Amino acid sequence: MSQSSRSPKPQGAIPVQTIVISAITWGVLALFFYLLFGIKVTLGEEADTWYAIGTYVFEQVAFLGAALLCLRNWENRQMVSGRTVWLLLGLGTFLYFLGNFFFGIWELVFGLDPDISLGDLFFLPCYICLGWGMILAILPRRLNMGMFQWLLVVTVAILGTLGTYLLITLANAQSETALATTVAGAIETNNAPGWAEQLDTMLSPLAEVVGKLYIMADVALLVIAFTLLLAFWGGRFAQSWRMIAAASLSLYVSDIWFYYSTTTNPDYISGQILEVGWVFSAILFAIGAALEYDVSTRSSRRGGSRRRSAN
Repeated sequence: MSQSSRSPKPQGAIPVQTIVISAITWGVLALFFYLLFGIKVTLGEEADTWYAIGTYVFEQVAFLGAALLCLRNWENRQMVSGRTVWLLLGLGTFLYFLGNFFFGIWELVFGLDPDISLGDLFFLPCYICLGWGMILAILPRRLNMGMFQWLLVVTVAILGTLGTYLLITLANAQSETALATTVAGAIETNNAPGWAEQLDTMLSPLAEVVGKLYIMADVALLVIAFTLLLAFWGGRFAQSWRMIAAASLSLYVSDIWFYYSTTTNPDYISGQILEVGWVFSAILFAIGAALEYDVSTRSSRRGGSRRRSAN
């Protein structure tokens, strides 16, 4: 018997339809939650504690689910795109989960400015893992793309870079205006322990640099995701990688919005509607992982059946 015919079928695997429907339902619930209860935040009013906690719950559940599904793919030797790809994507989404946890502690528990926090120690390597994972998915395809497709990739890279540069320039200009009109002397109360306040004071000067690093990482992910989309266009696994590309786009939109808003408005209150893109990003990663798991395991089982019939 061949090695493939001896490979056991996945036992107790959750049907892909169940995962996709659950993920979509979670995304719809998150969207309605932001729309219905985030009006006060959109109007510039302080968010209720339960609403702020709710936004974190939607994000955390989505990213933890995405991490578990990606790591499930890593454990399965039948994955056509390679186990290392899914290990990196799983680590990336799990690092985002950890970073968001500390980000929430900084904002909700300590009452500190979350522009930069202990969570950034996890956010930054998250982007490296996601980007490298997608690159490893592209490399075996040998990028046999036509001239028109390469022109599209170059166009996206130029537009993404130029648009980001203009956004940073505009945000910095508006930030200087906002600081000039800010009344000094206002002191915010917080519940932070001494070590957290000292760490926040030490990290604060790095906030602008770290914010720009995120934006550059987002542009890189956007270009990689678009290349990934073209590389897998029309193949058996195109659907799953379209989800991964869309996940990167959702992450880009929310990160861009957050950077612009926190730069131009020192009193920005998190929880506004475009931040739902973070939830969508995790959901799309989860759906992409589930779709590829389903296609890979079904393809392997069909191949094993054909070989047994031949024998």
